[in-house]
Amino acid sequence: MGMDPVVTQVNEAIVGISFALDPSLEGLLARLDSLSRQPNFAVQRRLALELFLRPYLEPTSPFLQPLAQEEALALLMLYADFYPEDGQLTLVEQLRDIVTEHIPEEERRWLDPLKHSSMDLLEVLPESSAQMPLSLRSLGDDRRMKVQGDLSGRTLRPGDILLTRVIEEQGTSDRNVHLAGGALLLPMKQARSLLEASREWERSVEIVSGSFTLGEWQEFVKRYGYVLLWNAASLRLTALLEAVARIRYRTPSGTSYLYALALYDHHAYRAIAEGLSAMTELHEDARGPWLHGSDHLPSPAPVRIWVQRENEQECEGLAVRLTLTPLQLFVECDSPDRLNSVKHRLASAFGYSMRFRGESLTTPERRIPPDQLAKESPCSIVVTDEEQLALLSRFLDMAYLEWADQPSAALGGQTPRHAAAQPTLRRRVADLIDGFERHDPGMRLLGITAFNYGILRNHVGL
Repeated sequence: MGMDPVVTQVNEAIVGISFALDPSLEGLLARLDSLSRQPNFAVQRRLALELFLRPYLEPTSPFLQPLAQEEALALLMLYADFYPEDGQLTLVEQLRDIVTEHIPEEERRWLDPLKHSSMDLLEVLPESSAQMPLSLRSLGDDRRMKVQGDLSGRTLRPGDILLTRVIEEQGTSDRNVHLAGGALLLPMKQARSLLEASREWERSVEIVSGSFTLGEWQEFVKRYGYVLLWNAASLRLTALLEAVARIRYRTPSGTSYLYALALYDHHAYRAIAEGLSAMTELHEDARGPWLHGSDHLPSPAPVRIWVQRENEQECEGLAVRLTLTPLQLFVECDSPDRLNSVKHRLASAFGYSMRFRGESLTTPERRIPPDQLAKESPCSIVVTDEEQLALLSRFLDMAYLEWADQPSAALGGQTPRHAAAQPTLRRRVADLIDGFERHDPGMRLLGITAFNYGILRNHVGL
């Protein structure tokens, strides 16, 4: 049968590929799968697959799903390696030794080779070519082997690394093998990391048990082949997290979109303005952005904006933007870590002159093509005006509705709701809300108000 690898799914540099199976082996695997789903084995099947695919069930990776090839390799371990906890025979042994149905001889001949098969990490050797059998070398014990089958049109190249299951032909001395359907294709760097992590796990088991019976690579991968899958999943998760950390969000116009937000009230405009101007990492942005369509509204003090760039040599690449209005300081950053650093800096510089009103760390929806994850350069995602407005509106909804019941320095330490019920302070509460509306961040950034201030007026009882 043809064994042209078919790429089915990609994550970072790890690629899932599939090979065509011999029809008789495919038929045998179908029988084993059906047997594993019988009522008396269903619980054991679930326990085995939960063990083999454990990293994908952990809370730290809810957004990462196993590749189809990882699931296929886990099933092969279920069929050939897993010893049920309730004392049953392995599935291969049940099908081989318990006569309940007729099994064609062409399928039966695969039972013993499958029982003795194992996972392995294999390098494609230079002597492999389209006209010659695929030559492989185990990274675990340096064994050499040749893959049987028609490999015309294959896309594997010397130096490629496969994590797959090897079925060795019995009764031959040439180490002819068959690849059992699915494989993960890894670059050498990731493969060596996977191998070292697996060996380290093996050493830890030997130290705890006091037994060194796992010294042979073949013994280890036969008993604990799923550890290779665990470490492959760990590599995928690490690569995904690194790719996400490199994401750069952009507005439709191409400028940086700063999604990590914080809002402060203040009662010391001049002191804060002077303090921000004195911070060497910040530069006042004389270009704006200004109040779109709202410049005619009176303001007791100008809106001032300071920025910090990720790379001072570049025109773009904003990392921080601080907008000071007569009543508030609005903070925008390119990451939660950056926002946390800025918050500490502000607390150290201004202390009780400002009161923290809330933050938002919600990232925009990520729609990342798989090929973008494999690139070392940052992935750029455009955030639409509509999505920016939705994220900002949710943040202001939370911040302002909580503001109604929090003490305010501008109101002598009283809450806005309580102050609004007093004739002497009612006008002051209304003026504060008018000021918030005048300098709404949505109007400044998008030209549209991001919050319905009528709701806030009703909320405090005006």
